[in-house]
Amino acid sequence: MQTLEGAEGLVSGGRLRAAINLGNAALAVRDPATGALSGVTVAIAQELAARLGAELEFVPYSGAGQVTGSASDDVWDIAFLAIDPGRTSVVSYTPPYVLIETTAAVRDGSALRTIEEIDQPGMRLLVAEGSAYDLHLSKVARHVELIRAASPPASFERFFAGEADAVGGVRQSLEQACAGKAGYRILPGAFTQVRQAMAVPVRHQAAIPALSAFIEALKRDGFIRKALDTAGRGDLPVAPPENE
Repeated sequence: MQTLEGAEGLVSGGRLRAAINLGNAALAVRDPATGALSGVTVAIAQELAARLGAELEFVPYSGAGQVTGSASDDVWDIAFLAIDPGRTSVVSYTPPYVLIETTAAVRDGSALRTIEEIDQPGMRLLVAEGSAYDLHLSKVARHVELIRAASPPASFERFFAGEADAVGGVRQSLEQACAGKAGYRILPGAFTQVRQAMAVPVRHQAAIPALSAFIEALKRDGFIRKALDTAGRGDLPVAPPENE
């Protein structure tokens, strides 16, 4: 079994606190009946805690921006975030463990047919503030007006209430939000492919080599693939090994 020498400092008082972003349904969900958390990030956190001999404590969030916003508050020890250079002042990353797509949903009556058509004058797009797609679009979009909501669920609610021309999000989160609702469709294509990784607050960046080896081992031995399949996310590709 791969050792975790160098990551022991993540454990305090016998606990490992894992921030779980429930705004990304591709990676984690909460059972509405029991409140139990599941998904690939939950499985990875559980495996890490077991190998460290620590009690696992989940710290749920409704959006990635809230996770990074609390990175300096000493309320979590590990998190699962999209790799973005703009966040490296507050968090440090392992290599990615999975790749996901971000796209947009529109109303059935919308003239939009592809994701590329969104970036035009007069178009308004709801996004979750601090999300990977918000950060990406803030850099590359030229014409579309970005309207920021506090979290993915908040952006979906505002879109369904009639605000904006489209709403961005992780494809699986959009599918979940639109399920059972008539009058909406998800556009083909993607804003970007997002590399999802384990992250730690920068004060714990010394643990990154051990955590990186841990993530690479989970990719190599099939743990990530099995966790995704168990969660019903067989459509998501495992990130390739870093040395390939």
